[in-house]
Amino acid sequence: MSHFIQTIFDMLSNLGYLGIALGLMVEIIPSEIVLAYGGYLISIGKISFIGAVVAGTIGGVIAQWFLYWIGKYGGRPFLDKFGKYIFIRPSHIDVAQKWFSKYGSGVIFTARFIPVVRHAISIPAGIARMSFAKFSLYTVLAIIPWSVLFLYLGMNLGSKWQQINTAAKPFVTPAIFIAIIVACIYLLLKWRNKKMKA
Repeated sequence: MSHFIQTIFDMLSNLGYLGIALGLMVEIIPSEIVLAYGGYLISIGKISFIGAVVAGTIGGVIAQWFLYWIGKYGGRPFLDKFGKYIFIRPSHIDVAQKWFSKYGSGVIFTARFIPVVRHAISIPAGIARMSFAKFSLYTVLAIIPWSVLFLYLGMNLGSKWQQINTAAKPFVTPAIFIAIIVACIYLLLKWRNKKMKA
């Protein structure tokens, strides 16, 4: 682990719940790693599980609000120019826009469990000016189980929390398939409703 990253984790440790929330807000480090470290802090009794879930949810939602507002008020031209500074590549936005166009607003929930699309999906939601209340609801409903999973795994790994990617694989892979299935079902129901109204 680099000295820079270790310094960040030391800061998170000192700030407790606020550190977890800030770690997820800025997203310099992937959310699953920040949450796994939060799980480690739970295992040594520094913070509580419920408090960490609340902090993780708040931080994760605020991070997605930020991307939503960038999409809404900055649009694609702004992101193509400055997206690299928030670790969002044009290719990520392209994939997210295709998903949003194909599956509609319901993809805000399902896409949270799929790599690449997960972080960028808030941007096309903002560009499309999706209802902020609906966007927030779907985001919260997805971030809570995500936070619970990685905090729990990190808590069980304890001092070995850095092995989170290996520990999470048996859980994340099925979640990706389930999310895709749910997205397909959502699309099918949406198509059926349109056909019935026609």
